[in-house]
Amino acid sequence: MAERRRCSWAATPLSLRYHDEEWGVPQRGDRRLFEFLVLEGAQAGLSWETILKKRDGYRRAFAGFDPEAVARFGARDVRRLLADPGIVRNRLKIESAIANARAALAVGEAHGSFATWLWDLAGGAPRTNRWRSLSQIPAQTDASRALSKALKAAGFRFVGPTTCYAFMQAVGMVNDHLTSCFRHAEITRAASGRSTRGRRREAR
Repeated sequence: MAERRRCSWAATPLSLRYHDEEWGVPQRGDRRLFEFLVLEGAQAGLSWETILKKRDGYRRAFAGFDPEAVARFGARDVRRLLADPGIVRNRLKIESAIANARAALAVGEAHGSFATWLWDLAGGAPRTNRWRSLSQIPAQTDASRALSKALKAAGFRFVGPTTCYAFMQAVGMVNDHLTSCFRHAEITRAASGRSTRGRRREAR
C-alpha cells in the first residue's frame, strides 16, 4: 500500500495525529469551538506543537473548556493558572480566555448557541480551498478579518485576523488541506454529505 500523502507541516507524532483526526473537521459544538478559540489565542507568538503538548494541561486547568465554568473564574483562578506549568503562563492570554468564555455565553444567549453564531458569521457551511502548496495558503482572509471584527465587537480578546484564520482552519470552516493530502478529499466528501443530508431534511 502506498504511503499516504499529507500536508508537510504534520511531521511529529502529535501533529500527525492532530492532522489526521482533527484539523479541518467541521466542529459545531459550543465547548469544542471554545476550546479551539482558547488554544489558538494561546498560540500567539508560539508554535502549534507547543500548544498541542500543553493541550491536556489546558483541559485540566480550564475545566474541560466548559464556558460556563470558565466564565466564573476570578482573581484566585488567575493566580492558580499563572502558577500552572501545564499551560502558557501569560496573564493576558489567561484573562482573555476567561473574558472569551463570558462573551461566548453572552452571544449564545442572544443567538441560540455560540456555535450557531460563529457558523452564521462564517457563512454556515465549510469552504473548500484547493491549494497545491503551503506557500499558497494565506495568513488571513477577508472572511477572517470579518470574523475578527465581529468577535472583538462582542467582547472577545486575542482574536486578530491571523488567529481567526487559524481558528477557521482548525474547526473546519475552511478546508485548507493541500489537494495532494489524503485528508482533503475525505473532509470534502464528509462536508458534502452533511450538506446533502441538510437539504434533504429541509425538503421534507
